[in-house]
Order: sequence, then C-alpha cells, then structure tokens
Amino acid sequence: MSLTDCFAGHIIAKILTKYQQLPTARSEAFELSTFPTMAAIIGESPKLALYSYWQSSCSWRVRFALNLKGISYEYKAVNLSKGEQFTPEFEKLNPLHFVPVLVDGDVVVSDSYAILLYLEEKYPQRALLPADPQLKALNLQVASIVTSSIQPLHMLSTLKYLEQNVGPQESLLFAQTNVEKGFNALEKLLKDINGKYATGDEVYMADVFMAPQIAAAMQRFKIDMSKYPRLCRIFESLKALLEFLDASPERQPDAVP
Repeated sequence: MSLTDCFAGHIIAKILTKYQQLPTARSEAFELSTFPTMAAIIGESPKLALYSYWQSSCSWRVRFALNLKGISYEYKAVNLSKGEQFTPEFEKLNPLHFVPVLVDGDVVVSDSYAILLYLEEKYPQRALLPADPQLKALNLQVASIVTSSIQPLHMLSTLKYLEQNVGPQESLLFAQTNVEKGFNALEKLLKDINGKYATGDEVYMADVFMAPQIAAAMQRFKIDMSKYPRLCRIFESLKALLEFLDASPERQPDAVP
C-alpha cells in the first residue's frame, strides 16, 4: 500500500469517526456547520498572519474586512516608526516595505486592495462586493479613489519627504488639500445613494476603505467633515459596528498610548 493510500485511509477513518459522533435528531437533517472541516479532522488549525502597524489606515482596512468575514488571524506588528519595514525579513514579504501584508499558508499578498480582492475570492463568506454589477463597480471605484487618489498623498513617507524638503506647514497643507479633493469626489459620487452605508444598507468594500480614511482625516489632519454630510452619516453608522471598533488603532496589540 502506498503512502498516499495510507494517508487517505487515515483521513476517511477520522471522517467516519466524526460522522458517528454527530447528532441524529431532527430527522437526520444536519446543518452544514455541524460537519467538521477537513482542518479540524486532521488536527490542523490554519491561521492567517497579518503584518500590520496600529496607526496604518491601510492595515485598518484589512483588519476591518477580516473581522467582517469572521476570519481569525495572527497579528504581526511592524513598527514603522522604528524602520522595521526595512529589515531583510520583511523585505522578503514586500520589497516596497509597506504594510499590510497578508500571509495565508504559502500565499503572500501585499497592498490592501489586492488583499481585499484575495480575501473575497478565497473566503467568500460575508461578501464585501455585491452581486449587482453596477454596485460592485461603484464599490471598486470608491476603494480605488481612496487607495490611489487620497491615502498615497498623505502617507508617512510622503509627508516626511515634504517636511524635510519644503517645511512642516506645507506638508500638512499638501495632505489636507488632497484629502479634501478626494472627499469632494466621494461626496458627489455617493450623494444620491440611499441607505446607512456607502452603497446601501449593507457594509461593502467601499465602507471598508472609506471608514479608516475618514477617521485618519479627522484625527491626523483635522479635516472639517461638516462639509461632507453624506460621508459623515456613513461614518456615524460604521463607527457603531463592533467589527470596525475592534479593528481600530487603539485596540491593536502594538498601540502606543
């Protein structure tokens, strides 16, 4: 008997053992959740690892998404202020030296946008993209505005460069100007959408990207959100969610008071 046959026989035996332990009430009508997963059967507990920095709004998005999907993960702190993103170990994960990075077994994904799309494909439970093509496109558009037209223009490395070469006041003004430009676009894009959240009454990818960005805009750059009533209402709804609060910077293990 081959090694493969032995392993297969071992797995089947464990499945049968687990099956015999299942309840037989309710006319043999089992719920899907009653059956053990393959990982549980063979004694494994697969766990994702997220390389994150507590103040990173990009990491916050991924933490929020993982919470919404109910996916457990191991938190791997990367202290950006101490330059830990430039270590040889981290460079193997992301040569750009940015967080977040998600490790799922042999799969390594960096960039929050790519991570969210990966999670949506690999872990479809609690979908973060709606089935409707128009709403899906709107969610991706909002996410793209945040990731390409707002956040990169106020990231730490960008502002540090401007501060060193132009001055701290100019650096702050640059950040505020670009955040407000992006918020103006989002406000117009979403102003006619009904519902508690960005694209309706369900939390989708647009919300996952917008909420940390709005929080950062208010806390770090003192943006007057009264100019964006639709964004304000969305944020008020989102900040009441436990999944969002648990992903917030101050609740992370590497948070600094």
